[in-house]
Amino acid sequence: MSKKILLLTLCCLFLSCVTTGPGGKQSFILIPESQEIAIGKGMAKQVEETEKILDDLIWQNYLNEVGQKIVAVSDRNNITFHFKVIDSDQINAFAAPGGYIYFYTGLLKAMDNEAELAAVMAHEISHVVSRHGIKRMQAALGTQIAYQLVFGSEEASDAVNAAIGVGMGLTFAGYSRSNERESDNFGMIYMVKAGYNPNGAVTMFQKLAELGGSGQSKYEQLVSSHPDTQERISKAKTRVIQMQPLSKNLTFGSAIYSKMKARLK
Repeated sequence: MSKKILLLTLCCLFLSCVTTGPGGKQSFILIPESQEIAIGKGMAKQVEETEKILDDLIWQNYLNEVGQKIVAVSDRNNITFHFKVIDSDQINAFAAPGGYIYFYTGLLKAMDNEAELAAVMAHEISHVVSRHGIKRMQAALGTQIAYQLVFGSEEASDAVNAAIGVGMGLTFAGYSRSNERESDNFGMIYMVKAGYNPNGAVTMFQKLAELGGSGQSKYEQLVSSHPDTQERISKAKTRVIQMQPLSKNLTFGSAIYSKMKARLK
């Protein structure tokens, strides 16, 4: 065993687990948070160099406001999250490691209230909370790059650049079905904590199913690893029942979203 592999192994033995979900759920994460954020920042830079960011400060601020409201009640509010709208007809949203989250206007136009926006937002935030992206990156990166990221050697910048490239490929390849189910579950918990009616998640999944017609939804055609839409609808309905009794103060936010949606036209 080489010295680097031995050091990496010893590091694994002494590093503590980190919180990756509600209820004290924890996972072993090898890559330091600072490096995760650096990787996410690099990925965001690439996204914004290739995608058209919506030229509407009101919408950008609104998306950030909804996102920060959910981040505040999440299990990972110690890092800075960044939210941006991409001007594209694609029906999609995605999260990069370290708290960089993007929504396409095509998806926003399909929504009818803020609770539906919160449902997708909480789902994407849950990917970051659970560190799904960085977990996959740990598995995909070689020992050499992982060693450089963990120990911050002189080659760390090269390691981050390599990780950015791997991360871009993994993000657009989609998460595993188990990751998606976990984010659906955590997302509904977070949206309720943030004051949103969880039925917004049910209606959002129903909309995605309608957009895709029979079989997979339009969203799933873009991210093929998502669980079947009908399964997601069924599980979301079950979770709403399990959450009873719900506060009467939970909102759908239809009026404000109607005004914001009109701006997208």
